[in-house]
Amino acid sequence: MIKTKRLLIRPLTYDQLIKYIKSDNTLETELSLNKTSRTISLELKEALEQTILSNVADSSKNYLYNTLWTIISKKDNKMVGDICIVGEPNENGEIEIGYGTYKEFQNKGFMTEAVSELIKWAKEQPSVLSIIASTEKENIASFTVLKKNHFIKVGETETLYYWKIEFKKE
Repeated sequence: MIKTKRLLIRPLTYDQLIKYIKSDNTLETELSLNKTSRTISLELKEALEQTILSNVADSSKNYLYNTLWTIISKKDNKMVGDICIVGEPNENGEIEIGYGTYKEFQNKGFMTEAVSELIKWAKEQPSVLSIIASTEKENIASFTVLKKNHFIKVGETETLYYWKIEFKKE
């Protein structure tokens, strides 16, 4: 678990992911959290069902690189968003991240803070040399999170921007 002044960032186990998908507050109950108004996007639900659950269940994989990490506001004692690493580092030492903030908690700096802490965590992992991400061009809030955390835009398509931050290893 990663802790900041305002947040707890907690990787979810397989059983916790099942409860997360149910979206019936059983996960919040298990974690002793207040209920939240989270909804799961179709994109995230598909990722959970098609990739994330099987990768977390695979004991040969490091689940921290494959699970959803829930972001909890200490003050509200509620889940405010999620961040995910999309697999273990590739041959270039890159990991990819994706994230989302629940609607009622947007524009409060939670995701900027969570990404900042995940960067610190990633820098401590010997096999991680950089983090990549992509954002939709219209999603200003999403790419602002990356800009505030010193990601550099490295490419684009008609609809997406691609971002990267590299680490200097000692």
